[in-house]
Amino acid sequence: MSAPVSKLVVENLCVEIDAGGRVLKPVDGVSFEIGPNECVALLGESGCGKSLTALALMRLLPEGGRVASGSVRLSDDDLFALAEAEMGEVRGGRLAMIFQEPQTSLNPVMTVAEQINEALAAHRGLNDVAAAKEAARLLRAVGLGDDKLASYPFQLSGGQRQRALIAMMLAGEPELLIADEPTTALDVTVQAQILKLLKELQQQRGMSLLLITHDLDVAHDMADRVAVMYAGQIVEWAPSAALYTSPRHPYTQKLFAVLPRLDRRGERLDSLPGRVPGPDSVFSGCRFADRCPAVFERCRLEAPAFHETVPGHWSRCHLAEAEEPTSSRVRHAHQVTPTGTHGAAESLRFSAYESGVPLAGAPSAVSLSPVLDVRDLAVHFPIRKGLLRRTVGQVKAVDGVSLQVSAGETLALVGESGCGKTTLARAILRLIEPTTGQVRLLDESLADLSGEGLRRKRAQMQIVFQDPFSSLNPRMKVGEILAEGMAALLSLSASARLQRIANLLNQVGLPEDAASRYPHEFSGGQRQRIAIARALAVEPKLLILDEPTSALDVSVQAQILNLLADLQQKHGLAYLFITHNLSVVSYLAHRVAVMRGGKIVETGDAEALLTRPEHAYTRLLLDSAPGKTGAA
Repeated sequence: MSAPVSKLVVENLCVEIDAGGRVLKPVDGVSFEIGPNECVALLGESGCGKSLTALALMRLLPEGGRVASGSVRLSDDDLFALAEAEMGEVRGGRLAMIFQEPQTSLNPVMTVAEQINEALAAHRGLNDVAAAKEAARLLRAVGLGDDKLASYPFQLSGGQRQRALIAMMLAGEPELLIADEPTTALDVTVQAQILKLLKELQQQRGMSLLLITHDLDVAHDMADRVAVMYAGQIVEWAPSAALYTSPRHPYTQKLFAVLPRLDRRGERLDSLPGRVPGPDSVFSGCRFADRCPAVFERCRLEAPAFHETVPGHWSRCHLAEAEEPTSSRVRHAHQVTPTGTHGAAESLRFSAYESGVPLAGAPSAVSLSPVLDVRDLAVHFPIRKGLLRRTVGQVKAVDGVSLQVSAGETLALVGESGCGKTTLARAILRLIEPTTGQVRLLDESLADLSGEGLRRKRAQMQIVFQDPFSSLNPRMKVGEILAEGMAALLSLSASARLQRIANLLNQVGLPEDAASRYPHEFSGGQRQRIAIARALAVEPKLLILDEPTSALDVSVQAQILNLLADLQQKHGLAYLFITHNLSVVSYLAHRVAVMRGGKIVETGDAEALLTRPEHAYTRLLLDSAPGKTGAA
């Protein structure tokens, strides 16, 4: 197979969306290039315009969206000048895209073989026999056996679905592959497998790769060059090595400063207040000005140009003007795409972006008396078959787990999806009944409680779910959501509840008028704060946090982690923190329990376990993590 010799050049791409009489501009003057056999990462928070940029390249913009200006060239072809029939041959063939959620990208009523064969017939004209052989070869190339050809998407795991989608996208032998957050919903081990697969396929085929992500560690491991995007514009463009050793733009520096790491334990993570401006915003100066700690008057009056601070390293910032080499020309968004090689590494220039501030309040002492004491807990689900639904076996989702969590302590529970973490949490709370074992909360057995006694005990144990939007009643205002638990579990007057709601909103960093608004009016991070406030409303001693930051950008994640650390110090809360994000574990946890196949395979002090793991499975998890758990 001959290697593609493509080059993608994007110049001054502007996307507009008609929205009820308003014109939104989510992508505004984006320029970059990708060379043959090169990986470029498009990095930034949600709402920056990354995915819309990719959809514009594919000419797959949503209804009401249009390309207002700019050009996209793939090799010698101007993609925006092609007729739709011609673009249909390019799309899925020379230019392919892996979407974020494979479940919604695969046809649920077609087998894997049928979907790959469809792509092979459309883009390579293979007959049924040749297509069947090629489909099997493509599946083997992405690490799946021939037996998966007859499978439907629902019969595959998340990682297998992503591999099947990659095989389908490779069927057209693309010159450029766009991967939009291809590992967001995957475990750390599966994520490592998918990223390794993409890298190997890129090298074998010589194709270009555009990787869209908000994960700095993933971008570091994969990309040759990085474009950092903010509010519809690229604000920094550099070789990966140069960006990670010497970020120039204040936004990029802030993204690095908010990352949780082992060496930042006991310190507040740097904050990135506010949120990305919406596509309906009107700018007169720098788009990052309202969130930038280095802002000065000129930033609000004049939009900064793109400055080349060292060869190949560009920054859209007035502060970069002083660093610009005398031989360099200022390039504006409408001018040619920046290219070149990276310069020498330098230290961060703005000390205002450095973390290191101790967490508020005196550090909470970890009590010797456990708040939660779990002994030999098991949850077995029966396997029933036949007309009479006889039990023929058991699925041991949780199989003899023992753990303890003390006041002021965070125990992180880590492991791959399906290992039993969430089932264990639900069994602890008696949301599902354990098969065997004992759970004691504040030295009282939950198995001995039922009815009103168990309901009252629930005030001492609360859970914060992974997706706050689906766990908040969309028809209730925030004040009503917070008051609901208090009315059920606490003996408070109406006026006392109102005062407590105001105090809770203040504690979690939300304005008082939030009580009169609905969940859909808030951002993802704000909704997670509401979920935390709801859990705190009944004065619990134990909080179970089930992947509370997995769906959040790194900037919002830092705010939530700071909040959880402050609340723990203030109230002496015990946390059972369920996650597969080892960077978060390294920053927040006191101890770690590693779960596999329903059992705890290793437990210990967080720093010791993360730096000197003893179990082979723990070592596998740590080796699979991008950035190696964010350690310095």
